[in-house]
Amino acid sequence: MKKVFLLFTLLAYTILYAQNKPANAVTKKATLSTLTKKTVAVKIAAAPKPKERLIEIITPYGNMIAKLYDATPLHRDNFIKLVQQGFYDSLLFHRVIKDFMIQGGDPTSKHPTDTSVIGNGEAPGERIPAEFRNNFFHKKGALAAARDGNPAKASSNCQFYIVEGKRYDSSQLSQVFENRVKPNAAKGFSYSNQQKEIYSRIGGTPFLDQNYTVFGEVISGLDVIDKITATPTKPGDRPVKDVHFKIRLLN
Repeated sequence: MKKVFLLFTLLAYTILYAQNKPANAVTKKATLSTLTKKTVAVKIAAAPKPKERLIEIITPYGNMIAKLYDATPLHRDNFIKLVQQGFYDSLLFHRVIKDFMIQGGDPTSKHPTDTSVIGNGEAPGERIPAEFRNNFFHKKGALAAARDGNPAKASSNCQFYIVEGKRYDSSQLSQVFENRVKPNAAKGFSYSNQQKEIYSRIGGTPFLDQNYTVFGEVISGLDVIDKITATPTKPGDRPVKDVHFKIRLLN
């Protein structure tokens, strides 16, 4: 009788174990799978975001910090290359127009005389192909590439300008858009509500939009632009007192 009871108990335990084992195995497998997915998700989320490249523009009137847009890589990389080479060290803001912009980057402005004609110099190499982006516009502080009148609107490979501009209300901006921006812009381009608000609040030069490549913006030191444009100028828009600058990379 004891043997029969022992056999029955052993048989019952075996059946119970057999019933439980697959369930436990499935649970462990599911748990492992879930953990693996979570781990992968965490690794992806933790991947570092590329940093925007920052530059410092050093002038006698104070310093400006600007960021270079990743969405205009041709202009960004060319500018970084020139900064690394020390190309811009001791050049001039040779063209300064109040309520418009300050322009620099001509290599012939490094050791000019008072009568030197500045503005036609270039770095070695070709022009930079245009990189127009709908979300980059000529608000105050915009960093953009100068260019000549070439039909492809390709940029100078070294000369740039920083916008001061003036404020535009909705009616003025609409008029500029219809008369000067729309005829040159990509099909379907229009100003967003945010862009309209910025032109109204801090100003800019909207008539240059979609015509010159904007590849960065000043994020600190906007008042320096105002100080430079307030300096007296002589014929040709060159400041009476030379405004030298240097540029260095911050990251």
